[in-house]
Amino acid sequence: MSAVRLLLADDHPMLRDGLRRSLTEEGFEVVGEAGDGFEAIDKAGELRPQVVLMDVTMPSCDGVEATRQIRATLPDVRVVMLTMHADQDVLQRALEAGASGYLVKDCSLDEIADAVRMAADDAVLSPSLASSMLAEVRRLEEPDADRVVTKREEEVLQLIADGCSTGEVAERLYISQKTVKNHLASIYQKLDARDRTQAVLQAVRMGIIRLS
Repeated sequence: MSAVRLLLADDHPMLRDGLRRSLTEEGFEVVGEAGDGFEAIDKAGELRPQVVLMDVTMPSCDGVEATRQIRATLPDVRVVMLTMHADQDVLQRALEAGASGYLVKDCSLDEIADAVRMAADDAVLSPSLASSMLAEVRRLEEPDADRVVTKREEEVLQLIADGCSTGEVAERLYISQKTVKNHLASIYQKLDARDRTQAVLQAVRMGIIRLS
């Protein structure tokens, strides 16, 4: 059985190097590397890998858009997404773009290898697997019975309280600024706040977050 031909797309050279060495040892053929989404699109067309292991957050063109373009022009190429944090909005967009898998970067090498092999073997992500992946991300974002806000909203609130801008919150949590704004809108409604200052003060009073 021939080795799976793999393209690595990530803007961190050190991470690419580590993945290349580890996955080569696992029996994969790493045919190329890309440092941003546009390069991933070009390399996919040039090298025709079976699978692209694609970082979500990259400069110039992010992994979701690169996935959309690759799948549109090269439908036989599968894409497995890598991200720093589970995020329902990003996962939904990745699946809509045609991704065959979605992994958080703190997963094990075995999990990455298994996901790449599954992607190489299957034409598309099964609806049941897509649903289970979405359900797991929703579970991480939904409030527990005794929580007013979700865990992710609490993270957003704490960073706002620490003085971070919307862009800085997005960067710290590896989500889009649009997602941050959506979280803030939900927070304002749940805490009956007009703006972020009121939301932070109310969250402090309720013991949700602390001022450092």
